[in-house]
Amino acid sequence: MTTTEELVAQVNKILDDIGIDLGELFEDFDPVRLAYTLSRNASLLNDLREELERRVGETAPSLRFMDKKNRDPHLQWIYRKKHNRALALERLHSAITAHKMALALLSANYTFKLGRKEIPIDAITKENIEKVKAVEKPVKLGRLEILPHLAYSGDVLRLLSKESIEVREAFKFIKGKLREKGTIRTKSIRIEVEYFENNRLKKARLDLPANADIEMELRKRFGRRFRWRVLTFVKTKGVLINNHYTVDNLALAYASLDPEKGAEKLGLDLFRYYFLTSETERVSLGLYPDIKLCVDCHYSIFDLPFKGEADFRTGYGSMLIIRKCEMESQLSGKRADISMIPNYVLGGVLLYGISNWDEKKVSEILEIPLESLEEGLRKFVISGLHKVIFTEDEIKKFEKFMPKSDRAREFLALLQG
Repeated sequence: MTTTEELVAQVNKILDDIGIDLGELFEDFDPVRLAYTLSRNASLLNDLREELERRVGETAPSLRFMDKKNRDPHLQWIYRKKHNRALALERLHSAITAHKMALALLSANYTFKLGRKEIPIDAITKENIEKVKAVEKPVKLGRLEILPHLAYSGDVLRLLSKESIEVREAFKFIKGKLREKGTIRTKSIRIEVEYFENNRLKKARLDLPANADIEMELRKRFGRRFRWRVLTFVKTKGVLINNHYTVDNLALAYASLDPEKGAEKLGLDLFRYYFLTSETERVSLGLYPDIKLCVDCHYSIFDLPFKGEADFRTGYGSMLIIRKCEMESQLSGKRADISMIPNYVLGGVLLYGISNWDEKKVSEILEIPLESLEEGLRKFVISGLHKVIFTEDEIKKFEKFMPKSDRAREFLALLQG
């Protein structure tokens, strides 16, 4: 059985080899072979992580916290061993995250087929790899160009040290954007109510939306004999991606891809991610590990792609995503009425309704076929749901997709009740 130090050396050697081997693989891009290699590497790294975590446990304090005069050489040796083990474990976590992101990116952009049958990436083996074909999906998520720049070896800082000053500055800028806490937004008010029921004084606590008419709501529930007080405001907060391995990999990849516009490209990719997928899809996609399923406050990274818009204001991109997430909740239970509209087209329909953009601009931003978007808009109008989730001003935008003939309009009115 290997010692822990031998295991740490083995981990570092394997990660170094992975970095070299994958670098060569990207020179001749083959989605099937890349997917097979990444899947095999991820399985190996997960086994190593489990074994190293079992042995390492909690890390010891750093040497720099000890008084120089009182440092015992034997203690220094123990602390150094612990430090090296912790570094190896951190490197493993970062490498595993990079592999997960790359595999999710390939799955989001390609369908893998063995004959006529679709297969998941982990079903690609050494025996069938020559028979598997990768078919591009009509709508893509993320950006395939970042694949060569992820930290598959887990050593983010060493990879960054080989880059130019411009890349390092872009890395710091993107990482800062991803680590910022969203601007706090009051979501609801938690109140305590005292009321009479059967001539007995009772208490209740409940949450109401921040913009609710509190007196009116309470009168509906408790009649006229009540009094209330605010306990607290329920506010949204927190970072967009609560995983520093994901943040490091994204910052390194986009900074290396384009030091000048990397942050803007990442902001647009994240914006498209929220509009082209449903909340259910985001649970299982794994494209950006530990990203918020829904955005409920302002993040400045979503402003970067839209600063050139005529009606731009702070929170431009975030507010569009917040509205989209709210409308996803409104459409819950009504999805059967628009079952023929794919999720990515539905995202385009919603963006068309809540923004000032026409269908061509929406198609360009989300990179979805214009014909599919126009067809989706017509089907959405026929369902009548545009009158349910959009405001009166927004509904007017959908008039151009209403049936043209009087008979068709009459039939549509009867259909919608």
